[in-house]
Amino acid sequence: MEKPRKIKTYCPSCKKHTIHNVEKVKKRKASELKQGQRRFRRVMSGYRGFPRPKPEGREKTSRRIAMKLTCSECKKSHQPPTQRAKKFDIGE
Repeated sequence: MEKPRKIKTYCPSCKKHTIHNVEKVKKRKASELKQGQRRFRRVMSGYRGFPRPKPEGREKTSRRIAMKLTCSECKKSHQPPTQRAKKFDIGE
């Protein structure tokens, strides 16, 4: 999927259609202090196997692409619903 660098779409804070800059949202590093991560480390320590069963079925071939749209007038950003795509490029 290829998206242009600037698109005209609805801005929820301006409440009108304006030009938006398109960016791809990058995944941030997960926090090590979350309860699930602490529990996982505790379960994985010692002499035992992996705590969860292997996933059944096939793996999906596409990923969900998250975009961030920044309004050129009010400079506020919002995320539209994610879309599935194998490739994602931001063009001119």
